[in-house]
Amino acid sequence: MGEVLAFRDVTLGYDRHPAVHHLSGIVNAGELIAVCGPNGAGKSTLLKGVMGLLPPLSGSIARPDGGRARIAYLPQAAEVDRSFPICVYDLVALGLWRRTGLFGGVSRADRERIAAAIAAVGLEGFERRAIGTLSGGQMQRALFARLLLQDAEIILLDEPFTALDTATVSDLVALVERWHGEGRTVLAVLHDLELVRAHFPRTLLLARSPVDWGETRAVLTAANLSKARRMCEAWDEGAHACQPERPVSERAA
Repeated sequence: MGEVLAFRDVTLGYDRHPAVHHLSGIVNAGELIAVCGPNGAGKSTLLKGVMGLLPPLSGSIARPDGGRARIAYLPQAAEVDRSFPICVYDLVALGLWRRTGLFGGVSRADRERIAAAIAAVGLEGFERRAIGTLSGGQMQRALFARLLLQDAEIILLDEPFTALDTATVSDLVALVERWHGEGRTVLAVLHDLELVRAHFPRTLLLARSPVDWGETRAVLTAANLSKARRMCEAWDEGAHACQPERPVSERAA
């Protein structure tokens, strides 16, 4: 499988204060990766960096396809404006905007795709409900339906299962596994380590700096999790972005 993302000694942060520090690694096409770590570990910041919403303080995030791959992003629930006056149908239909434009017409085939996406997440009959009237689980189902229509090659999910009932989590995990089976690349920020162990083959464990990245069973060890907690507790919130150390060969010159 070819690379779709390459983190090259990347540091991400706000106002020169790093939140993700010197991350290097490769994401291959079709991988299903959980991003885990304590609160404040930089997990959400990493997804924003991949989306291009947050430019690196140093290093780079490269996409070997030249940036042509379609990326879909589901932010945390708290970042979604539930007061916006839009119904479920129209929210889901926004998943087609790359092809139709924000004000483009919706064809019969598009309407069929929208209906199929709504059915896939179990929201038939909710099409004309205002999103402000939905429960948390119903809202998340609607957002997953929108992701289905985006037909993206890379999917970024930020805490997609937080505060959801068991049935909703099970249904949405099944959609994630469906995307994985279709060869899409999925990175998901998650706190539920048992869910990660059950469904995500690979894990990146962050604590501002990377702790470990690889096969989930090897990454989510007691020793690594303890190390991640200690690293976050010891982090200096006022620290400025630092420059990577020069290679030993350069320092010896």
